[in-house]
Amino acid sequence: MKPLIIDIKGNSLDDGPGIRSVVFFKGCPLDCFWYHNPESKSVQNELWWEKSKCIGCKSCEKACPHGAISPDASPFVTKDLCDLCYTCVEECPAKALDHVGKEMDIETIVKKVLRYKPFFDTSGGGVTASGGEPTMHMKFVSQLFKRFNDEGIHTLLETCGLFDIASFETMLLPHTDSIYFDLKCIDSEKHKKYCGAYNKGILNNFITLKKKSQSEEFSLLPRTPIIPGITDTEDALLALADFYEKHSVHKAAILLNNPIWIEKFEKLGKESTIGAKNPIRKFYDKEKAEEIKHVFSKRGIKIIIG
Repeated sequence: MKPLIIDIKGNSLDDGPGIRSVVFFKGCPLDCFWYHNPESKSVQNELWWEKSKCIGCKSCEKACPHGAISPDASPFVTKDLCDLCYTCVEECPAKALDHVGKEMDIETIVKKVLRYKPFFDTSGGGVTASGGEPTMHMKFVSQLFKRFNDEGIHTLLETCGLFDIASFETMLLPHTDSIYFDLKCIDSEKHKKYCGAYNKGILNNFITLKKKSQSEEFSLLPRTPIIPGITDTEDALLALADFYEKHSVHKAAILLNNPIWIEKFEKLGKESTIGAKNPIRKFYDKEKAEEIKHVFSKRGIKIIIG
């Protein structure tokens, strides 16, 4: 079965070393309170509306056989009525409507990515599987990465860490050069509250991979999104530093909150539950980020700010 791909982004500088192509897979097993790519959370197809492109002709509203679309309404689509026939997408003259998620086979993805190989070769870059959660499509990603291995292209996996470790070690790890492993909250109850699942399996997976990375040829970088009032509290940071120290982590990354993701809810026809005064609606303060770095540097842990 082919997975749904949201996008293949070429010439990225933010998702690993060098210039990279990033393949965004749709679907994630977690349900985080924040989600920088909310369009990748559901494993299902979705409808996307760019209000800034809309010319107000209402061709979509007239074309919809179920009366599910109205650009004047908020949200613009009534989910219970929409069956994702995409008639509205076909009829929109301004291209303001689009699919979120398209089925792609391995050769289609490889062909799109290989256009950028000269940039990979000169910059030490490669291809990154992101999402969503690529390990939801373990067999597919392993076959995809093997194709890139054969082309001499560096492979990097971005993961939330919630996967079956035995399948991962057998199927995907042999074809993976680097792993960016998200550790959102060390406290399990807090992880359940804000991410929708307990984190015992995630932490165990990280510990297993950390041990293996010391003797096998892949690199492992833990990353933590810095979300105001959730992951940047003193308790949360100290728990993370303790965990790193215990498991001999000497380098990690923090990803500063970027509120642009909140705007995507409207584009997906969803209502955001983030209050107008919630600090999550602001870019994270860089001075505070430097203070966070200091929490870890005191333990001999180098922090990369992303």
